Amino acid sequence: MSLPELFTQGDAVTKFVAVLLLLMSVASWVIILWKLRLLARAGRDVARSTAAFWQAPSLAEGRERAAALDREALVAPLIDATGNPAAGSLAATGDRSQQLTRLLRDALHRVLNRLQFGQVLLATVGSTAPFVGLLGTVWGIYHALTSITGGGQVGIDKVAGPVGEALIMTAAGLAVAIPAVLGYNIFGRLIGRIEADLEGFARDLRELLVGHGVASPEARP
Repeated sequence: MSLPELFTQGDAVTKFVAVLLLLMSVASWVIILWKLRLLARAGRDVARSTAAFWQAPSLAEGRERAAALDREALVAPLIDATGNPAAGSLAATGDRSQQLTRLLRDALHRVLNRLQFGQVLLATVGSTAPFVGLLGTVWGIYHALTSITGGGQVGIDKVAGPVGEALIMTAAGLAVAIPAVLGYNIFGRLIGRIEADLEGFARDLRELLVGHGVASPEARP
């Protein structure tokens, strides 16, 4: 029996489990495909845009060169964050070094939140999908056994078919969970590398502005 046949012939619990696994699979694959594109572009662009920035003669020119190569807008927000905070606000208190630390830290957190988006969903699907499939299997085996015992004499040939059909739900749960787990682990490593590059750039940018008294560029939308 195929999974569609098991769904059409199953009861409400079986259908609920099948629909839930389908939704989890679709959601995880959407995130996987989106993050593949995002991280592939980000891994190349961060290195290229930061290199272009440091080769520029000024901060304003460096910002323009970096933005031209920064398709995912990961580096430009850090440069834009180095502007002066609003006068009279708590963000404007302290010396320039403290202000830059706060501004760059907040900008870095916003950028990293974009990179981390979807990781929680992949982790949740990877950890729960096998148990959802197991729930469907246990429920299917229970109903298979109750229907068999109600039919008189029970033989292994009568048990093997219904039990094997119920095990399809376990296989479906694993099929949903494995791509999510692999995606979570692979993306975690890629995000870690990009995060290290961005943190290094933010630290170097702060030292440049504080140590050499370079004027910050005007933030652009």
